[in-house]
Amino acid sequence: MTAEQKTLIEHAAALQGRTVTDFVLTSVQDAARRAIEEHQQIELSVRDSQAFVDALLNPKPVNDRLRDTVRRYREATGV
Repeated sequence: MTAEQKTLIEHAAALQGRTVTDFVLTSVQDAARRAIEEHQQIELSVRDSQAFVDALLNPKPVNDRLRDTVRRYREATGV
């Protein structure tokens, strides 16, 4: 950490009436939460969005492969 960074962090912590440790931990936790939230969001292009909506509105008929997959899932999970 540079002297400039340390001074900046100490000043910010003092303005909020917090210790440097509390300020840093809170800031890191906030950044971690944002990073996780951003990672969990799904972003679709316009083309992807249209394909998704089309699949919801016009689903393909159930085929034998899907039926077999569902059957195996139910057998494996007892559902």
